[in-house]
Amino acid sequence: MTCYAICYLRDVDLGDEIVEYIDRIDETLAPYGARWLVHGGRLTPIEGDWDGDVVIIEFPDTATAQAWYDSPGYQAILPLRTEHSRSVTALVEGVPEGYRAVDKLAQLLGRAG
Repeated sequence: MTCYAICYLRDVDLGDEIVEYIDRIDETLAPYGARWLVHGGRLTPIEGDWDGDVVIIEFPDTATAQAWYDSPGYQAILPLRTEHSRSVTALVEGVPEGYRAVDKLAQLLGRAG
């Protein structure tokens, strides 16, 4: 099942450290079959307060996404981001082709889909 690394960044100090992080992150992603879906694109808030940037990276599955995050290459540059921005990050599993919202309801209520 496809997995997404999602990060919501706020208060980014766009100094040398963030520039280095951005310069180096692609090389950490390449071995894991990852691709960028969103990288701080224009955000149009429609509910709540959004005062930062959103990043979404697609991975083939959760194990691969976790392996990338835990990799020595990524761990080496991670402090460049975490020490120079406020952010929350998560890995989230996607849904299969043809998924419908009622599929989640069936799962939550223990019903057949």
